[in-house]
Amino acid sequence: MVEVEAAIGGGLPRMVIVGLADAALAEARERCRAAVHAHGLGWPQQLVTVNLSPATLPKAGSHFDLAIVAAVAAADDRFDRTVLERLVLFGELGLDGRVRAVRGLLPALLAAAAAGFTSAVVPAEQLGEAALVGGLTLWGVNDLPDLVAVLLGGTPKPAPPSTTEVTGGAAPVKDLIDVVGQLEAKWALEVAAAGRHHLHLHGPPGVGKTLLAERLPGILPELDTAAALEVSAIHSLAGVPLADGLITRPPYADPHHTASLASIVGGGARVAMPGSISRAHNGVLFLDEAPEFSPRVIEALRVPLESGRVVLGRAAAQATYPASFQLVLASNPCPCGNAGVRGAECRCAPMAVRRYTERISGPILDRIDIRHQVRPMSRAYLRAATAAGEPSADVAQRVAEARSRQRRRLAGHGWRTNGEVPGSALRRTLPLPHGSELLEDAVARGRLSARGVDKVIRLAWTIADLAGADRPRREHLHTALAMRHGLDLSEVADVRA
Repeated sequence: MVEVEAAIGGGLPRMVIVGLADAALAEARERCRAAVHAHGLGWPQQLVTVNLSPATLPKAGSHFDLAIVAAVAAADDRFDRTVLERLVLFGELGLDGRVRAVRGLLPALLAAAAAGFTSAVVPAEQLGEAALVGGLTLWGVNDLPDLVAVLLGGTPKPAPPSTTEVTGGAAPVKDLIDVVGQLEAKWALEVAAAGRHHLHLHGPPGVGKTLLAERLPGILPELDTAAALEVSAIHSLAGVPLADGLITRPPYADPHHTASLASIVGGGARVAMPGSISRAHNGVLFLDEAPEFSPRVIEALRVPLESGRVVLGRAAAQATYPASFQLVLASNPCPCGNAGVRGAECRCAPMAVRRYTERISGPILDRIDIRHQVRPMSRAYLRAATAAGEPSADVAQRVAEARSRQRRRLAGHGWRTNGEVPGSALRRTLPLPHGSELLEDAVARGRLSARGVDKVIRLAWTIADLAGADRPRREHLHTALAMRHGLDLSEVADVRA
């Protein structure tokens, strides 16, 4: 919380802002003075000193404008100062006195309510977003005269009813029925959604990798209230308007492969803003053409994939953002995309193919639960597949049932999905799958790391949940091993029923 103080007198007519303000905040001098003059309210013709406390904390943004004007008016004895007790003010002023929206309003009001504040002045166009925070008396102001009315004891404008659904501005959910064929890939997508597992789709261009990844959010369950509030707060900080209510659908982020490290992880000159991995929190982060991303960007995902958060350190401050996302990678077998494809000619040199595949390092691939080879469809299979298609709603129902089994099994441990269970708990809290000798053999052959063993056990539990089994059987574990190694699932026994 930042306390805005003002003192008048002691020098030539001017305004000074102290307290480590950035350029946008320092320019509030001109904005506030011009806005006050535009409405003929009068500005003190003396030295005006504005202090932002704590003075050691860097401050950034334009949302301090209303608080600065209120502090100066209070120092000039324009109203009863008791009105400002337990009151927070957010809003940017235009030169004509209009109050403009600011980003990060939802997390700011959540922090204010947690700190014991009871009232808030916000831009009128953001009353819907502000109403998502309970326990606060809200004043929505359109311009400077509205602020004056509030400070003089006016009645707050009624806030619109709070809603937990996004009715406008949300992207339409894409349906799996649009994907022709690729039944094995669809099932791999279903397993990934049910257990919240990371997924790597590998195959030649045009086989449907991007289509599949774009439809993963459509089969994920909706966010509960706590998760929706957390996701909405992150998006509010990133500048996404929330006038329609909380974001209840799992978010989907698909940055371009030219994206910088700061845009993916988060960053900024003075205040570190959330990046794509935080905007994908509780949702899906899709990296299309993953080998084309900078190796620094790919390697930066290591810690967030394990910890579910990202810590951005700066010289003056440190910011921690949640980053518990479901990662989906898509890649081609080589630069031209034809390596290993039957009937196609690869024009890449062997070293070029090797360099291309090595752009995604082993430590990153070891953190991926499911590796699926998406193959081109044959003519006969295409004819059969065009007649059969399953909508996302049917798949989402099976995913919801599997998630429900996981919540009941993991109740009391603080986890909700198999993908979140730490390795130690897999062996200490849950019974091991039948057929554990398969894991011992894979470890002995050097095909599984210690992390890989945990990944396979988690996958086996998810496959068992989809099949309605109380404990993973040998065939579930065998299928999990095949999915982990990217083997052909058509050669594995059907364990979905």
